[in-house]
Amino acid sequence: MRDRDDDGETDPLAWTTTDSETDYTCPGFDVRRDEVRFPDGTTGEFHSVTDDPSVVVLPFTTDGDVVVIEEWRQAVRRVNLGLPAGGLEGDEDPAAAVHRELAEETGYEAGAVEELAVYEPANGLFDVTFHYFVAHGCEPTAEQDLDHNESIRVDTRTFTDLRDRALAGDLRDGRSALAVLQYALQAE
Repeated sequence: MRDRDDDGETDPLAWTTTDSETDYTCPGFDVRRDEVRFPDGTTGEFHSVTDDPSVVVLPFTTDGDVVVIEEWRQAVRRVNLGLPAGGLEGDEDPAAAVHRELAEETGYEAGAVEELAVYEPANGLFDVTFHYFVAHGCEPTAEQDLDHNESIRVDTRTFTDLRDRALAGDLRDGRSALAVLQYALQAE
């Protein structure tokens, strides 16, 4: 069967998936191998990473600063400045995941949240969808409740500082830079 586009229609560019299996599973993601038939009739394999949907939170304190995290990122072997983010649990509503992830990673709770955007950040390799939210009225109300593999320090920054870092290429976490720039554009 030919795969469908976003409107459910068959597109002449669509590949046909003839078989699919998980090659590798680990905590956090799976690697999937698809056997495919290309539009010209030839066949091949395609490997991709499959992961649960995630949320990325741009959390503003009651004073107007942004709650940020500094987190060790093993893949790039450095501490990374970014925004709180994390995966949905089961069929959890993204807005509920925002409240949960923000509290777990930072100890802050939001007064209100609003959806900012939804993106597929690297759909040539990953099937993950990121739900971006803005959280308002964030206040520190609890202790962090980190996962066993999280090393996170919480801080605050001005939005202007984050925007300037994103524009200069100094906010290296792509998820965070996209949230900051999207918000900056909508605020204009």
